[in-house]
Amino acid sequence: MAVMESYVERPPVPGLARVVRTVWIQRIGPTAYVQRHLPTGGVEVHFPVGGRPQLVGPLTGPQVEVIPAHTTVLGVRFQPGTAPPLPTVLDDLVDQRLGLTDLWGGLVDRLVEAVARAGSPERALMYLQAHLLREFRTAGRVDPVVGEAVKALMPWHPVDLDTVASHLGLSTSQLRRRCVQAVGLSPKVLQRTLRFQGFLALAQAGVTASGRAGADGVAGLAVDVGYADQAHLSRECLRLTGCTPRQLLGGDLDRCSCGHDHSASYQPFLATRSTPPRV
Repeated sequence: MAVMESYVERPPVPGLARVVRTVWIQRIGPTAYVQRHLPTGGVEVHFPVGGRPQLVGPLTGPQVEVIPAHTTVLGVRFQPGTAPPLPTVLDDLVDQRLGLTDLWGGLVDRLVEAVARAGSPERALMYLQAHLLREFRTAGRVDPVVGEAVKALMPWHPVDLDTVASHLGLSTSQLRRRCVQAVGLSPKVLQRTLRFQGFLALAQAGVTASGRAGADGVAGLAVDVGYADQAHLSRECLRLTGCTPRQLLGGDLDRCSCGHDHSASYQPFLATRSTPPRV
């Protein structure tokens, strides 16, 4: 029986852990696959083996892509506020999908050739990560202030943006400007995106709601991640994904049934669940 599609996430190599959230290999079987890309707060590199790689800028809504049959895609998802070396600021790339050749020039041809010669997707992914590691060692592009802001805006512990700015020694407008340049999104939009990613992390892991405010099930998960109630979650889900929670999760509202294991991607969110931000 032919495998229709497989998707395997894993943590990045240790040297990239501060800038890369997760890497993955997606194999498409004999039938084209409809992929719904969701906002994560970061940028992504999508590198089809034997094809032309693309950079997906920070998303504010869903992007639907049809991946051709018999395609293998390598993926790299960056942490918010980090990105591979680019000739432009990230707010110019919001909701954009650009060929890496337009951004990196002739270097991409060498990468495409090396990935095609790697012999297996696993070795190709290691080569791609090694290239990114060399780039980050020579380009100090991570804004530490924005990095602290991202930590403060993680879900579980709702925080006022004025409080975050004050903690970082910035005005609210300065925080917004730095965040837009380094992340591509305003602090408010980033906070909303991370909150929804937190909900998906709980659903993927099958976490039981804490029971705060007397709510359980999906309503309890919504409250746990910082939503006012289940209706608030539903509105944000439609805004960010184009689907209701039931449609997105496959019918089981408090546990994701997409068939993909996203634990390598969502573990950073779950790890912050019991650690309140220092603001």
